[in-house]
Amino acid sequence: MSPLADLCRLGLRTGELPDHGGEPAQIVVTTSFDVLARQLDAGTLDTGPRLTPTTVRRLACDAAILPAVLGSAGQTLDVGRQRRLVTGPLRRALVLRDRGCAFPGCDRPPRWCDAHHIRHWTNGGHTSLANAVLLCGHHHRHIHHGEWTIRLGGDDHPEFIPPAWLDPDQVPRRNQYHRRT
Repeated sequence: MSPLADLCRLGLRTGELPDHGGEPAQIVVTTSFDVLARQLDAGTLDTGPRLTPTTVRRLACDAAILPAVLGSAGQTLDVGRQRRLVTGPLRRALVLRDRGCAFPGCDRPPRWCDAHHIRHWTNGGHTSLANAVLLCGHHHRHIHHGEWTIRLGGDDHPEFIPPAWLDPDQVPRRNQYHRRT
């Protein structure tokens, strides 16, 4: 995503815009029941474009998802309810804990960050403080496309475990930038 897209997302969060008032995007993802039963596959937006499974999962981190399940003949079997993944109070708790992008060395403030599920909701992850972390757009994409893993340490702060090719000992790393003050 470009810096322009980051600016647009920031603007949407201000609550000072007309119509949606800064609410996250609402996405309708359509998939077949067979695909849904096996595992999340590619999705199709209600406007027509197809999305890769990776894109669907990344968008799901910071959007309201309305699942629409179709039968083999394309008939609508189920349209789920909108589910807000991270509520205002939960986001405020994330801001208090992480103070900005939690990826090691990143200095992006909270307003530039998305909430990310540590264990993705499609894999049974809950929407809770114990399963969420703030990530800027760059590091959010990096986590979704890379081999880093995230966990909460003994003090309930995020730790990032690098891939073995980067650090053979896979020593957990933390962002100390936001802890300076």
